[in-house]
Amino acid sequence: MMKNDSTILVCGGAGYIGAHVVQALIKADRSIVVIDDLSTGHQALVPDSIPFIRGSIGDRALLEEVFKQYSIKVVVHLSASSLVAESVRDPLKYYRNNVGNGLVLLEAMLAHDVRTIVFSSTAAVYGDPQFSPLTEEHSTSPVNPYGWTKLTVEQMLRDFGLAYGLRWVALRYFNAAGAPADGSIGEDHHPESHLIPLVLKAALKIKHPDLSGTLPGSLKVFGSDYPTPDGTCVRDYIHVCDLADAHLLALDYLSDNGQSVALNLGNGDGFSVKEVIETCKTVTQLPIEYELADRRPGDSPELISDSARARKVLGWRPKLADLSGIVQNAWNFHQRFPQGFPEKQPTVG
Repeated sequence: MMKNDSTILVCGGAGYIGAHVVQALIKADRSIVVIDDLSTGHQALVPDSIPFIRGSIGDRALLEEVFKQYSIKVVVHLSASSLVAESVRDPLKYYRNNVGNGLVLLEAMLAHDVRTIVFSSTAAVYGDPQFSPLTEEHSTSPVNPYGWTKLTVEQMLRDFGLAYGLRWVALRYFNAAGAPADGSIGEDHHPESHLIPLVLKAALKIKHPDLSGTLPGSLKVFGSDYPTPDGTCVRDYIHVCDLADAHLLALDYLSDNGQSVALNLGNGDGFSVKEVIETCKTVTQLPIEYELADRRPGDSPELISDSARARKVLGWRPKLADLSGIVQNAWNFHQRFPQGFPEKQPTVG
């Protein structure tokens, strides 16, 4: 078990997944510090009791101050650009933010003798599945720059482990979704690209800017001719609180001298885009209109997880695996905050 005096730096702790990880760490009485540039996060998601630094992990001078001031011993790294389609259009941004900034963070860790990190990776490292469900033995051949940047950082972790004794766990997320049951925090991106919040916003008749900054006329389903049962993409949806729990278990695993490892985090069930929309209709009891559109570049037809290794290595078990429950929790948040999470004036501290 990790000692409470081991201060954890949570990079990206004001983001959707990061905020839930912060909540899990607080409940476990861990000492934490959050750094986030707020490019996609919300400072209001970070409790006032937690030290918050607004800035980039690519800022070496800032990291130097943070590591010194807070005596950081462990890092949870969730900072990244993560939109597949955008990564295809603007790979420079993704390699700079995800790989370049990640290297700066690792350099700062080594300079301060911090040798433990839990890394937020992705199922996108696998590319188009050769078999399903996906195990960690599946070949890694991403089909978009986002996946390649995450895989590149994973390789950096391996190389740094061999050369410098870095110990790491790379958590390969499938599709994070949901919120705490009380809807106190949740998924609120600007622009939004994830399916469940987009569908729920459509149910509320809330138009949300797309990646081009324009207001789409209706909810779009990208691709209806994939080799799947109904022609739409199939994904494995995992509750964000289950993801958060996995980070806590990974930290304890490394604290107990566990070996570096990459682990899938998913439920093992796949749901198509149309199935998700129908589930949202059932939960909200509202009509949800959508239109079919062309495929997006970089999307795989199907991504379903085999998370047996995470279950064995971490003792992790998804507690909230039902799609209806995931959607209901997300709906609780969107009903509570239909226009998005309220902001507060960012501060530096």
